[in-house]
Amino acid sequence: MKDQNGSYRTERARFYDAQVGAGDRDDVAFYRDLATSVDGPVLETACGTGRIYLELLAAGVDADGFDLSPDALAILREHAAERGLDPSVWTADLADFAVDRAYALATCPFNALQHLRTVDAQLAALESIHDALEPGGRFVFDVFVPGFDVICGTYGEWQTRAVDHRGVEHELRTRTRIVDEVEQRFDVETELYDSDGERLFAETDRLSMLPKPRVELLARQSPFADWSVTGDFGDEPIADGDTIQVWELRRAE
Repeated sequence: MKDQNGSYRTERARFYDAQVGAGDRDDVAFYRDLATSVDGPVLETACGTGRIYLELLAAGVDADGFDLSPDALAILREHAAERGLDPSVWTADLADFAVDRAYALATCPFNALQHLRTVDAQLAALESIHDALEPGGRFVFDVFVPGFDVICGTYGEWQTRAVDHRGVEHELRTRTRIVDEVEQRFDVETELYDSDGERLFAETDRLSMLPKPRVELLARQSPFADWSVTGDFGDEPIADGDTIQVWELRRAE
C-alpha cells in the first residue's frame, strides 16, 4: 500500500478512502466522543484521508493530525475544503516525530500501530507520543485481536469480490498471509482490476501481529505511567470473543 517512501500511491489512496469510508465501524463515534470529552487539544496520529480526523474538526475539536502519506493527506484536504473545514495536518513518521505543543489526547485508530513491525519502532512510537502529551495526557489506540479461526480459515488464499470504484464495478483481490511465523509478521496484498481485466494497482501492506500480551509488554517498557484495555469500543475489560483491543495509556501527572 506504500511506495518506497512509505506513501500511499494516489489511486490506492482514493480507493482506500472510498472503501473504508463506506464501512461500518464503531470507531468514528468512539474517537469523536473521546475527543470532545477532553479539555485540551487532540493529536490524531496516522490520520490517513481523514475518516475520523475530519469528524473531530466538524465537532469543534482543536485537533491536529499527521500521516506518512502525502497522497492520503491531499485527499483529506480535499474533503476538508468540501466541508468548509480547516485542517492542521502534516507529513510525519509515527515512529519518529516531534510536535511544538502539548496534547491532552493522542489517538492512533484502525490498526495503524501494526504497520510498525519491530519492537524498536513500536517503542519509539510510544516514546514520541508520550513526549507529545501534557502531564496526565492519554494515548488511545485500537488494534485487532488475532483470531485463529480467521487465520486458519482464510490466510494464504486469494479472496475476490466485486466492488464499486468511481461508479464502475471493479474486481478486488486480497490475500493475507503469514510471512514470518517467528516474528509474527504478515502481509496484506491488494489488487484492483477494471471491467476489462486491467490491473489498476497492486499493493502490499506489511504488518505485525499485536496480541494483548505483546502490547502490555510494550506498555511496560514505555514511559507511560499506567494503562488499561477494553474490547470492541465498549467500556468493559477485554474478554474472550472481542475482536478489537482498545488501549488507553496514560502519562504521569
